[in-house]
Amino acid sequence: MNPTEGETEQPTDAELGLNAMDAPPREEREDPYVERTAADLEAVFDVPVRVSVVLGRTKMPVSHLLKLDTGTVVELDRQVGEAVEIYVNDRLVARGEIVLVENRLGVTMTEIIKPQ
Repeated sequence: MNPTEGETEQPTDAELGLNAMDAPPREEREDPYVERTAADLEAVFDVPVRVSVVLGRTKMPVSHLLKLDTGTVVELDRQVGEAVEIYVNDRLVARGEIVLVENRLGVTMTEIIKPQ
């Protein structure tokens, strides 16, 4: 086969002295979405992550922000008892309810958010 104008003919493996049997075997790559066992994940067990719980949000102009003082109540966009959002490293992973654990606040997870 003759190359057309602007194309160069590519040498074949045989012309280059390559043999398929000489090539190292290809490693089969694991599907990155396959469930991992605890043993597979052991290397990352000690990696710190930041967990945040968002009670609610609000928007306000800077002029109101500058007037905030001790004792000022900031109204949020959620009702008492409404689910809060749980984030791990800024990614929404779950929703839950605020609970009291001895003298501290805690969160009971009520819904796990599946990644899309």
